[in-house]
Amino acid sequence: MKNFLQRKLYYIVALMLLVSSSALAQRTVRGKVIDAVTQEALPGATVTVKGGSEAVATGVDGTFGIDVNAENPTLVVNYIGYNQKEVAVSGSNAGTIRLQATENSISEVVITGASYAIDRQTPVAMSTITSDVIIEKVSQQEFPELLKSTPGVYATRGTGGGYGDARINMRGFQSANIAVLINGIPVNDMESGRVFWSNWAGLTDVTRSMQTQRGLGASKVAVPSIGGTINILTRTTDAKQGGFISQSIGNNNFNKTAFSLSSGLTENGWAFSIAGSRNTGDGWFEGLAYEAYTYFFNISKIINEKHTLSLTGFGAPQEHGSRFEREGIQYYRNAPQGRRFNPNWGILNGENKTISGNFYHKPQVSLNHYWTIDETSSVSTALYGSIGRGGNEFPNNANLFLGTRTGGRYSPVDINALVDMNVASPDGNAVAYLQSNRNDHIWTGVLSTYQKRVGDNLELLGGLDLRYYRGIHYNSVRNLLGAEYVLDRYTGGRGDINNPLNMARTGDKIQFDWDGIVNWGGGFLQAEYKTGPLAAFVSLAASNTSYQRVDRFRYLADDPNRTSEKVNFFGYQTKGGANYNLTENHNVFANVGYFTKAPFFTTVFPGRDFSANQNVPNADAENEKILSYELGYGYRSSVFNANVNLYRTTWKDRTLSRNFTGQDGNPVFVNLLGVNALHQGVEVDFRYEPIRRVTLTGMLSVGDWTWLNNVNEVVVESSNLSSEQIIGPFNIAGLKVGDAPQTTAALGLDFRFIEDFKIGVDYNYYANFSSDFNPINLPSNRASATWKVPNYSLLDLNAVFKFKFAGLNASLIGNVNNVFDTEYISDALGNFDRETGVSTAGNASVYYGIGRTWSTTLRINF
Repeated sequence: MKNFLQRKLYYIVALMLLVSSSALAQRTVRGKVIDAVTQEALPGATVTVKGGSEAVATGVDGTFGIDVNAENPTLVVNYIGYNQKEVAVSGSNAGTIRLQATENSISEVVITGASYAIDRQTPVAMSTITSDVIIEKVSQQEFPELLKSTPGVYATRGTGGGYGDARINMRGFQSANIAVLINGIPVNDMESGRVFWSNWAGLTDVTRSMQTQRGLGASKVAVPSIGGTINILTRTTDAKQGGFISQSIGNNNFNKTAFSLSSGLTENGWAFSIAGSRNTGDGWFEGLAYEAYTYFFNISKIINEKHTLSLTGFGAPQEHGSRFEREGIQYYRNAPQGRRFNPNWGILNGENKTISGNFYHKPQVSLNHYWTIDETSSVSTALYGSIGRGGNEFPNNANLFLGTRTGGRYSPVDINALVDMNVASPDGNAVAYLQSNRNDHIWTGVLSTYQKRVGDNLELLGGLDLRYYRGIHYNSVRNLLGAEYVLDRYTGGRGDINNPLNMARTGDKIQFDWDGIVNWGGGFLQAEYKTGPLAAFVSLAASNTSYQRVDRFRYLADDPNRTSEKVNFFGYQTKGGANYNLTENHNVFANVGYFTKAPFFTTVFPGRDFSANQNVPNADAENEKILSYELGYGYRSSVFNANVNLYRTTWKDRTLSRNFTGQDGNPVFVNLLGVNALHQGVEVDFRYEPIRRVTLTGMLSVGDWTWLNNVNEVVVESSNLSSEQIIGPFNIAGLKVGDAPQTTAALGLDFRFIEDFKIGVDYNYYANFSSDFNPINLPSNRASATWKVPNYSLLDLNAVFKFKFAGLNASLIGNVNNVFDTEYISDALGNFDRETGVSTAGNASVYYGIGRTWSTTLRINF
C-alpha cells in the first residue's frame, strides 16, 4: 500500500511539473503587420508558427496575438499581393512586421509609379501618415492640418479659416515650392505653383497613406521641390472586397456623410472601387458656410502577368465663404463676436449671404498602364487630364459694402440697402454688385518611367514628364443686386477695347479676360545602387518651361500683339544621396542637390490684371538657383524609432510675388526680383512603444530662415492704375522669413485601455514666429524686425471605440481639437510705421486661428 501511494505521488508530481513547464513555455506573441512602404495596416494577414498548426488573422488595425510554445519561434506571415515573410521572435513582442508587395501586384506598381520613399533605403527625411491615423484624427481638419505634428511643417486654415482654404509651409517654404503629388501626378498650379486644397479636401476618405519627403525628395518626375514633397496615395484598388459607410456631426452644424465600396481583386483580374461624400457646415467663423461633395472611382484590370491598366477619377465640387482681408488685433478685440468676427458677409432678403467666397470643381482623370517587359525591366505610364471651373466671389468696392453695416461697425453688411441703392439708380447701372474672378483651366499631361535592373545591385530609371496647361482668367458679373447691368468702360488699363461701352449682365465678362499658356517638357535619368547595407542614387533631370499670354481685352481682335511671344526657361537639377544601415538598428544618410527652376508666370508677365502692357515679358526674369544638402540618422527597434536630420538650403534669385489690399481698398500686386534666402535647421522625431497598449510620439524642429540681401526696386501695380510703379530700395537683409513659426514641437500619446478602446492626446507648440512683411510698407529706414506672433500651444483629443454592429466591424470616433479654446494668431502681416520704421503688434494685420471644434463619427465597415 505504501509503495502504491508513493508511485501515485510520483506520477502526480511529474504531471504537475510537466504542466507547469508547458505553461511556462507557452506565451502569447503580439505584433503588427503593415505595408513596408505606405506603413498602412494590413488587416486579414495570416500569421502562423513555422512548423506548427496554430494560425491567426490580423485585426482591422493590423495587430495580432498568437500563442507559442517554443523559446525562439519563427513566425510566417502571408497576405494577398505581398511576399511571404519569416520573422524570428525572442520574447513576447514581434514588433512591426513590414511586408513587401509582390512585383506583379496592383499595390506595388502604383507605389513604384508614385515615387514613394522607402525607410532605411531612400536617403531623404520622410514621415508617413497611414489611413488609420487619417480616419481617426481627420475630424473637421484638412489634408495639411493632418501633418501639423510632422517636423518642419506648419499647417493652418489659411485665408481666414474657410473650408478648403488650408495652407502649409515646409521648412519655411510656402506651398508654391512644395511639390504635391496624388498617385504620382503633380497637382501644383502650373502658373503660380500654389496648391488649392479645397480641390482635394474630400480625398481624405479614400487616402491610403500620405508621405512627406522634406527637402529634395525622391520624386521620379522632373518636379523641383525646394521645401519638400507631399505624396498622397489613394486607395486605387484594394486586394480585399468591402467598404464602409460613415456619418459625422460636429460644432457649427458640421455634417458629413461618406461611403466607399471595393470589389476586391476578382479571379479574372478585375477590380473596382467607388467612394463619395457630402459635407456641410456653417464654419467656425461668422459667414463661412460651405457645401462640398466628393466622388472617386477606380477600375483596374490585370490583363496578364505583363500588363495592368488602372483608370482613376476624382473630384470635389464645393462652395464656401471666406475672408478676403486681415484686420488689426484691436479691431477683433473691439468686436462683440471677438475673433469669430468676419466683415465679409451680410443679410440679403432675410438670409445670410457671403460677399467673399470661393466656388470650384476640378475633376481629374488618369489612365495608368503598367508593363512588365521582362524579369529585369518595366514601364509605368500615366495619361491624365483635368478641367477646372470656378473662382472667387467678392464685391466691386469693399469700402462701399463695409460702410453699409447697421447697428455698429460689427454687424453684418446690410445688402438690402445696396439693392435699394441700385434700384434707385436712374439709368439701371449698378452702384454695388458682386463680381467673380474666374480661374478656369485645361490641363493634360503624360508621365512615363522606364526601369531596368542591371545585375543584382544596379537599377537604371529614365522618364518623361510632359504637360500642357491653359489658365483662363477673367472677371465676370456674379450678382447685380437688383441693378439692370454694369457699365464697364474701357479706360486703357481695364475693360474691353473691343467693346468700350460694355453693358454687362450676370455672367458677362468685365475688366479683364486673358489666358496663360504653360508648356512643360521634362525628363530624368537616375541610377540606384544597392548592395548589402548600402543604398545610393544619383539623378539628373532637365526641363523646359514655356510661357505665353493671350489677352482678349487689352488688344484689338486683329492685333498681332494679342498673343505674346513664347518665353522659354531651361532648368536642370542634379541630386544624389546614400543610405547606409550600420546595423539592424542604426542607419545614416546624406543627400545633396543643385537645381535651377523657372520663375512663376506672374514674374514673367508681372502686370497682373490691369496693366496696359500685359503681354510684354519681364526682361529681368531669370531662373532661380537652389543648393541643398542634408544629413540624417535613424534608429529602429521593436519598441523605439527615432530620426535626426540636419538641413541647409540656399535659394538665390528668388522672386516674391504678393497680393495685398492697398490703403484705398483696391488690390495691389507686388513683384520683388533677385531675393536671396537661407533656410537651415535641425529636426528630431521619435516613436516609442514601452508596452503594447501605449504609444508615445514626439518631434522638435528648430529652423533658422533668413532673407540675405536688400532689394533695390519693387514693381507695384494697383487696380486703379493703368501702369506699373517702381519704388524702393528696401532693407530686408537679416529679416527672418515669416509666415511660419521657426520652432515647433509636438508630443502625442495613444493609450489603448482595452483591445477595442483607445484615446489619443496630441500637443503642438509654436514659437519664433515672425510675421510676413508687406513690400509696399517696408521703409528704407527700417529700425526693427517684423513683429513676432506670440508663442502658443494647442491640445487635441481623440477616442476610438470599436465594436460589432449586426456582425460588422464598427467604430465610434470622437475628436476635440484645440481643447482649451486657445486664442492664437495663425497668420500675420507685419506692417511698419513709416516714420519710426518699427513693426509692432499695433500695426500688424492678422488672422486668428480656429477655436475649439468637436466632431463624432460612426463608421461601419463591411
